[in-house]
Amino acid sequence: MTLTTVELLEVLWGRASTAPASPSQLRVLFMVEHQDGINLRTLADSLASTPPSTSRLCDRLVAAGFLERVVSPADRREVRLHLSSHGRAFLDDLRARRERELQAVLELMPAAKRTALLEGLEAFCDTAALQIHDTASHTSRDRSA
Repeated sequence: MTLTTVELLEVLWGRASTAPASPSQLRVLFMVEHQDGINLRTLADSLASTPPSTSRLCDRLVAAGFLERVVSPADRREVRLHLSSHGRAFLDDLRARRERELQAVLELMPAAKRTALLEGLEAFCDTAALQIHDTASHTSRDRSA
């Protein structure tokens, strides 16, 4: 059931194209949006990637105007990442297109099923956010030790 749901969401969201960003780039944009000012090393760890690969991925996003790199005032060797206004507008537009695709399906569902789905998704989001933050905290603590 879960796999089928994920695949159907991918089909629906595929209708709301992510072009010009690749799925990997989109993942970076979402991570930077949720962790504004994240540094390259932490981003690479979160992506389970290497810093050089992550840096090249970010280079493409900077060139496309989606990300901005800012040298940390505390340590000039550290680069912090921020969404640009263009990147933020891109994500807002993508979310609106995805929402329209989902809304078309939800409108066909009975009201009671929509309510149950909403409650389940809210619980899922809360739990997933806690897990992501816990994983990020452990990674940061492990690096500090």
